[in-house]
Amino acid sequence: MPREFSRARRIAEQMQKEIALLLQREFKDPRVGLATVSGVELSGDLMYAKVFVSFLDLEDQKIAEAVRILNRASGFFRSMVGSRMKLRAVPSITFHYDPTLVKGRELSDLIDRSVARDRDLQRASGEEQ
Repeated sequence: MPREFSRARRIAEQMQKEIALLLQREFKDPRVGLATVSGVELSGDLMYAKVFVSFLDLEDQKIAEAVRILNRASGFFRSMVGSRMKLRAVPSITFHYDPTLVKGRELSDLIDRSVARDRDLQRASGEEQ
């Protein structure tokens, strides 16, 4: 019977926590700003990790530069993750932009505007009757 969580998934979750802490406490580059780790995908052989990040305070044109900066610093993240997690083989890390946070905020704003508009229309139709 397979385990509920595979080893790759457990390692990916721990890597997500460790990289998030590193971004928050250790990695000091103002061009990156406030980065949030939204997920980590680990290959089946545990040798490659895709780290998905979102940025809270960057304009669209600066996001690509921030991802490039993080990818240039992937050796730093790899060595820190390796020392903190005590892995025999530390996965190669690449960073990728995850737009779901921004898309979610946009959808939430659309829903809020639609609800407010419906409320206004109901008030207007109630006043006319």
